[in-house]
Amino acid sequence: MTMIEANGAKIPALGFGTYQLTGSLGTDMVATALNLGYRHIDTARMYGNEPEVGRGIATSGVPRDQIFLTTKIWPDEFAHDDFLRSAEQSVKNLGTVPDLLLLHWPSKTIPLDETIAALVEAQRKGLTRFIGVSNFTIPLLRLATEHSSVPLVNNQIEYHPYLSQDALLPFHKKLGIATTAHCPTARGKVMDDPVIKKIADAHGMNPIQVTLRWLIQQEGVAAIPRTSSEKNAKSNLKVLEFELTPDEMAQISALRATNYRICDFEFSPVWDAAA
Repeated sequence: MTMIEANGAKIPALGFGTYQLTGSLGTDMVATALNLGYRHIDTARMYGNEPEVGRGIATSGVPRDQIFLTTKIWPDEFAHDDFLRSAEQSVKNLGTVPDLLLLHWPSKTIPLDETIAALVEAQRKGLTRFIGVSNFTIPLLRLATEHSSVPLVNNQIEYHPYLSQDALLPFHKKLGIATTAHCPTARGKVMDDPVIKKIADAHGMNPIQVTLRWLIQQEGVAAIPRTSSEKNAKSNLKVLEFELTPDEMAQISALRATNYRICDFEFSPVWDAAA
């Protein structure tokens, strides 16, 4: 597994996302993913499946210290005391301390300095090993790092072949933080892309595998695809078995001119302009 080093954290580049994986399916898929070879599991309070994720980890038989576990706290719990209670609840739900605790989205109502102070305190209290953010823009990330007395290690953002993050990624590198791509396959949109399909055929792979390879072949970028299928989870691991040529990487990167964003809501920040 390719590992990304970011301000003291070592994050496996290919993770397993758990959005919408609840109940016994969530538990079973987490355990299955770990037994297939995944060592990076991503969840969030908002997903409503932290207990299932925790049970999946516990029943997998994989030693806890071999797993990198991420969870996230929703903005409605960003007030200082609410945040710490939420972080404590995540530990109880998971049955273990997460390796990484993220702010799921920036808040438009609660001051960032208050939330960052709570995030740092959560780390100091042993409620997480590392801290970071998600869906933060360059201006927000700059403020977050200024307010934090300890280094952030990750910004989890929407990133796939149809969305340019050419402004944000170099800023991540400057700060020494990792990029984790959510919605890495544009929710399956890549399956019908002729450019990606042609490259996939050349490698005897499918468009999902090629897209994930394109992501993790970039310096400092991790991807967290989600699937409810053991077959697809196993298939996604094959991205570790091949490489794309510089020309193939460039062909896929050119698709970002589409500037297609999936996660754009009324509570979203003002996005960075495409570089």
